[in-house]
Amino acid sequence: MKKTKKTFDKYRHYENSVQTPEEHVHIFERMFHEIRGREGLSLREDFCGTYLISCEWVKSHPRRTAVGIDLDSEPLAYGKVNGFRKLKPSEKKRVKILQQDVCIPTQQKFDVIGAGNFSFFIFKERDQMKRYFKAALRSLSPDGLFVLEMAGGPGFIETAREQKTYTVKGLGKYTYYWDQKSYDPIRHHGIYAIHFKDSKGVMHRNCFTYDWRVWTVPELRELMLECGFRKTAVYWEEMDKRGNGTGEYIQVEEGDNAFSWIAFVVGMR
Repeated sequence: MKKTKKTFDKYRHYENSVQTPEEHVHIFERMFHEIRGREGLSLREDFCGTYLISCEWVKSHPRRTAVGIDLDSEPLAYGKVNGFRKLKPSEKKRVKILQQDVCIPTQQKFDVIGAGNFSFFIFKERDQMKRYFKAALRSLSPDGLFVLEMAGGPGFIETAREQKTYTVKGLGKYTYYWDQKSYDPIRHHGIYAIHFKDSKGVMHRNCFTYDWRVWTVPELRELMLECGFRKTAVYWEEMDKRGNGTGEYIQVEEGDNAFSWIAFVVGMR
């Protein structure tokens, strides 16, 4: 009997290399408690892909609910037979997935609407971004928070390739590549890609590609206020004595001039 050739699983490689759902849930809940003084219970995960954050959110508290939104059916289908399948029956009941445009307001209102991994950079024009922000505002609970994860700094726009090797059960030893292909300083447009070299040494190029506008923090904060958000805040990663990121984010009004950085911009209803 012939063995069936195993298809390269780009989503599992991506989830292991890029995503940190537990950290995102910790960040969301800490921000909400700090700003609002209570537990955040409902999450809308925009550009959710395989919706690992939504799954982790409902696992973190017995009363938490999550809605994931994405236009692409492929990662949604992958999430259904992978991360979602591993949830307990009681947890599955508290996750809902919508294949639709994030710029369409939802009837349900949420404590937290979050867009992780710079996904909203796909909107390149102010009018596009304002449409998204206004839809998010209409979809928030009265004291809800709109949380955008973004990146920047010279290290995020230079032409460069980074790589990291992982050893994971079921995947073996493989290499992840983050490829910053080009950047246009006039339009602030960058082209990025993710490649993988699998455990057999086979290179899988352009598994994920991104054509983004690299927005700045002041631009996003000003747009939020224009769209009706009452107030904004920025959460910047704390550094240890050696200048390395700790994974903890604090509210600041001035950031350090790091070579590359990740921050969260928060809009408050």
